[in-house]
Amino acid sequence: MTENNIQIEQVSIVENEVQMTAVELCHSIGLEHEYLIAWVYEGILSPTGNSPEDWQFGGDSLSRAKKALRLSRCLEINTPGVAMVMDLLDEISLLRKQIA
Repeated sequence: MTENNIQIEQVSIVENEVQMTAVELCHSIGLEHEYLIAWVYEGILSPTGNSPEDWQFGGDSLSRAKKALRLSRCLEINTPGVAMVMDLLDEISLLRKQIA
């Protein structure tokens, strides 16, 4: 029988520590600003700040925006449909965490 050595290291996901403006987020994924505004109002993305000029997005918003963009472009889903699919994906993720 072999002995397994397990080493646990603490890591920090830099993506979660990043803050981006609306312009930076749009530029980073090639998204039109109008879509970003609609996605915020539909609840797909949740920035901090009171107006589009003040919005700040965390790094988790980048991956979420990429996923929403793929749904919108590849599957040709409209904004309310993207919001519904994202909610369902969030629910699936939550249920998987509860099972694990």
